Amino acid sequence: MESYDYIVVGAGSAGCVVARRLSDDPGVRVLLLEAGPPADDFWVRTPAGMAKMYQSDRYNWRYFTEPVSTLHNRRLYWPRGKGLGGTSAINGMVYTRGNRRDYDHWADLGNPGWGWDDVLSYFKRSENNERGAGPYHGSDGPLGVSDPAVKHPSAFDFLEAARRNGIPRLEDLNNGEPEGCGFFQATIHNGIRQSTYEAFLAPVRHRQNLVVQSGVQVRRVRFRGLEATGVDVVQSGELRSFSATHEVILCAGTLSSPHLLMLSGIGNGEMLQRHGIQTLMHAPGVGKNLQDHFVARVQAKTTPDSSYNRDLLGWRKYWQGICYLATHRGYLAQAASMAGAYVKSGPGIDYADLQISFRPMTFTVSPSGEAAVDNYDAISASVYRVRPASRGEILLRSADPLQPPAFIPNYLSEPEDTQAMLSGIRQLRRILATEPFASRVISEIVPGHGITSDEQLIDFMEREGHCAFHPAGTCKMGKDDMAVVDERLRVRGVDRLRVIDASIMPTVTSCNTNAPTIMIGEKGADMIRADSAAMRSSD
Repeated sequence: MESYDYIVVGAGSAGCVVARRLSDDPGVRVLLLEAGPPADDFWVRTPAGMAKMYQSDRYNWRYFTEPVSTLHNRRLYWPRGKGLGGTSAINGMVYTRGNRRDYDHWADLGNPGWGWDDVLSYFKRSENNERGAGPYHGSDGPLGVSDPAVKHPSAFDFLEAARRNGIPRLEDLNNGEPEGCGFFQATIHNGIRQSTYEAFLAPVRHRQNLVVQSGVQVRRVRFRGLEATGVDVVQSGELRSFSATHEVILCAGTLSSPHLLMLSGIGNGEMLQRHGIQTLMHAPGVGKNLQDHFVARVQAKTTPDSSYNRDLLGWRKYWQGICYLATHRGYLAQAASMAGAYVKSGPGIDYADLQISFRPMTFTVSPSGEAAVDNYDAISASVYRVRPASRGEILLRSADPLQPPAFIPNYLSEPEDTQAMLSGIRQLRRILATEPFASRVISEIVPGHGITSDEQLIDFMEREGHCAFHPAGTCKMGKDDMAVVDERLRVRGVDRLRVIDASIMPTVTSCNTNAPTIMIGEKGADMIRADSAAMRSSD
């Protein structure tokens, strides 16, 4: 059995960061295991390639939820990254951190060391921001962060229309107080997608103390008593085991980390026994507390100069391709959203609970799953409640590790989420109907001008709304009976096992979750190294 000091399971947004930081110490050996393939595709590295990744069999697990009773029993599509870089290799690349009070709330819930002032340094440490270093940003980190390659004129008009609706213009949406509107930054560097593999691991793959293996499906964590000792895997059709002398670290993500805990005997004992899994540790919180951002979209036909759809069609798309290959600029170097706003859904809200995202283009997903740019001039904007009250869960479906669990998101199960979304759609419509943007709009396509009443808009959300691909919270950090990990991300009740990914969030951040997950990887790796040093000094 091959032995390493640390085994990291999952080479995604957090796992690549953890493996990189642990391997910075040449005195330890690190094994990083990823079920998916190497992510060395041209379209993975090209930002516009996210459309091709949307339902890619090679790089996407292509999960679906269980039928959602609050959404007319629809089964929603849940993309999840499969390969080196995980979801950071297929996502929309928008770099947002949320509000400082998100993290202060984590600390208030009994997680010391997780307040905004504690985590800011980890955001900064990871960054190589093209704006340079400052109070809120770093310039020496591995992760390239940049402003939009092209700032379209309609985006400027969108922001001005938002300002005229009382939403202040902000130069930096990542300063911890993002109540206002501005341009989004993205995890793109010199026109290349900055997956965590590209940014953190690729530059150090030569290290002798770092072993990265793809195509390895972890079946379960191995234990001796209540002490994690390694993992059992399937590799090239064969069963294998790897040993960890220090720790096993699960970075498999919000959907897979709780699944691995359950397969390893850590979870709700009654559910585990129903599937023939011996209970090692009764932990009822595993898989609970599932949160995600639920999205409603508004689309409108526009004047030709208001959208770049036509630049991605016909002969023009080939010109864009030539420009991208020559300069790594242009529309192929764009993230999913160009600009946006953080607003409150009502006067009684403490801080912004809605995110609005704007893009000067539209696309349609065909029945085959391919995302194709629409052949007319149009823009799209979306809104979601960033701090949803609704909670879902992940349930074990089978003891077979290759069978995914059941995902039950319970979107809009709490009435306050529905009311907040109604406010968000109406605020978004007001922005689009305000000059200087109003002159660009010819007609609303979705939901359509005839959809105006609460009842009509709720029906629209229930029939057409979808997820923002930001699941979190299923191995939450805390001190209560449903907490799965403590504030140092150690799995409660067992030794030498941690979870470090978005699943540990007690509450989902008020933003896209990739940047916070990278921060969690940075901080988690620091904790491991600090705890190891403390243990050595006490020996």
